[in-house]
Amino acid sequence: MSDFRQDSLNYHVAKGEFDTNGKIGTLLTKPCNTEKELAMAYSPGVAYPCLEIEKDIDKAYDYTNKGNLVAVISDGTAVLGLGDIGHLAGKPVMEGKGVLFKTFANVDAVDIEINTKDTDEIVKIVSSIADSFGGINLEDISAPRCFEIEDRLKEICNVPVFHDDQHGTAVITTAGLINVLEMSGKKAEDLKVVVIGAGASGIACANMYKALGVKNITMLDSKGVIHSGRKDLNKYKQQFAFDTPDRTLEDACKDADMILGLSGPDLVSKEMVASMADNPIIFACANPIPEIMPPVAKEVRDDVIIGTGRSDFPNQVNNVLGFPQIFRGALDVRATKITENMKMAASRALASLAKEPVPEHVQKAHNRTDMEFGPNYIIPSPFDRRVLVYVASAVAQAAIEDGVARVKDFDIEAYRKRLQRLADHLDGKI
Repeated sequence: MSDFRQDSLNYHVAKGEFDTNGKIGTLLTKPCNTEKELAMAYSPGVAYPCLEIEKDIDKAYDYTNKGNLVAVISDGTAVLGLGDIGHLAGKPVMEGKGVLFKTFANVDAVDIEINTKDTDEIVKIVSSIADSFGGINLEDISAPRCFEIEDRLKEICNVPVFHDDQHGTAVITTAGLINVLEMSGKKAEDLKVVVIGAGASGIACANMYKALGVKNITMLDSKGVIHSGRKDLNKYKQQFAFDTPDRTLEDACKDADMILGLSGPDLVSKEMVASMADNPIIFACANPIPEIMPPVAKEVRDDVIIGTGRSDFPNQVNNVLGFPQIFRGALDVRATKITENMKMAASRALASLAKEPVPEHVQKAHNRTDMEFGPNYIIPSPFDRRVLVYVASAVAQAAIEDGVARVKDFDIEAYRKRLQRLADHLDGKI
C-alpha cells in the first residue's frame, strides 16, 4: 500500500476519543449552556419562529440555517473516475464537497446519498426535501440521466439546482477561453472547437461556448465524431450532430483552435497538436493522467496554451473555483435558480481576476514566481481568496438582474465589502 493511499485512509478516520470518522459534522451556531438557552433552542421557545414561518414561509431564511445550507446529492453512478461504485461508496466524495463548500465559501453542506438509480424516484425524493435547503448540488450522477434529473428539478424546486459535474468545468474553462480570445485576438464565432467526451461535462461546456458565440463545435464520444449520419445518438448528443466529413479525432483536430478533453489519458497525440491552428488552446482535463501532458504538447509547438485538471501544472481547471462561490452568491440573494446568465457572470469574473496582480502568498502556495496574466496564467488560483469576492458578487448581481432573487434591496458595493470580510475571516486575518 502506497504511503499516500494509507495517509488518505488515515485522514478519514477519527484521531481522538471524541473525534468522529469522516470529514464533516455539525457546528452549533447558538449557545445551549443555560436553562433559558435550552428553552429557546427547543421547547417552548422554538415555537415562536415556527409560527412566524407558518405565516410567511420565506421567514425560514431568517430563523433557520436554510439560507446557508446546500444538499450535496448523489446516487453514486458516476463517481470521479471510478464509475458506478454505489451510493455509499460515493459518500467520501460528497463529504469532500462539503469540506470545499465550507473552506472556500463558508457554506454549510449536508451530503445525501440516494439508494436508487430510478430517475423518477430521484426527482421525487429531491423535490420533496428541497425546501429544507437554500440550494441543491447534484453530484456524480451518470449521463444522460443527469440532464433530465436536473432539468426536471429546476422546474419543480424553489431553490437553485446545480449539477456541478456539468456546469463547474464549463464555468472554469469558459473563463480560460475568454482570456485566450483576448490574448490571441481571435473571435469566438470564428473558432473551431473540438470536445472529446460527450458526457455531462462535455455537453455543458459546449453549451457555454455556444453562449459565448462559438458556432463550430465538433464533439466526439467513444464511437468517434458525433455527426448527422449517426443513428445511435440520444437527444442531448443530437444537438451537436452536424454534417461534417470528420470521423476521427485526428480529422477533428486539424485546424482546430481549441481541444477540450474530458475523456481519458493520452488520447491527444503530438501529431494532432501539430495540426491545430495558430495559438491553439488545449484543456486536457482527464485525471490523473490528461489527454496530453503539457510538456509533450509544448515540445511540438511553443504557441500552445494548455491547462489540465492537475495542480502541478499551470492553468488548473479546478471546480473549486466555481461551485462554492456560485452558491455563495445565489444563497446570499435567496435565489430561486441558477440561470445561464449567472454562470456566464461567474466565468467573466474569473477571467477578470486572472488579469489582476497575484498576491505573494498565492504564488508561494504554488511554489511559483511567474504567476501573471499570460499563457501560463489564464485562470486564477484556487488559493486566491479574491475568487470568492469576484465570483459571488457577480453571481448575486446577475441573479438580481435576472429577477430570480428574493432579496430586492441589494447594494452590490456593500455586498462586495461583506464578501471581502468573509474572505479575510476564512484566511485567518480576522
